[in-house]
Amino acid sequence: MSSELIFGLYIFVLATFVGYQVISRVPPLLHTPLMSGTNAISGISLVGSLVAAGAEHNQVSTILGFIAVTAASINVVGGFMITDRMLRMFKRRGPAEKAGEKP
Repeated sequence: MSSELIFGLYIFVLATFVGYQVISRVPPLLHTPLMSGTNAISGISLVGSLVAAGAEHNQVSTILGFIAVTAASINVVGGFMITDRMLRMFKRRGPAEKAGEKP
């Protein structure tokens, strides 16, 4: 194995450990703001995957870039949908909704 691959694997394992420790210690009240922040980071990964897909090194890199663009897009859209749903839970209800009527 090359030293670059070992270094990259070391960084991946360390980032996984740190990410698990950070996420497991976040109180439930802060999950929505944290999810919004991670959606912004997913937007950065979307830009990176677009660059990888458009680099035209070879056909495999283009296919992997397309898969990365698709996965990042699903992650961003799904994250914002869940965040919106969670934020609706904190809105105050009107008197008609409290009585059981649908708007």
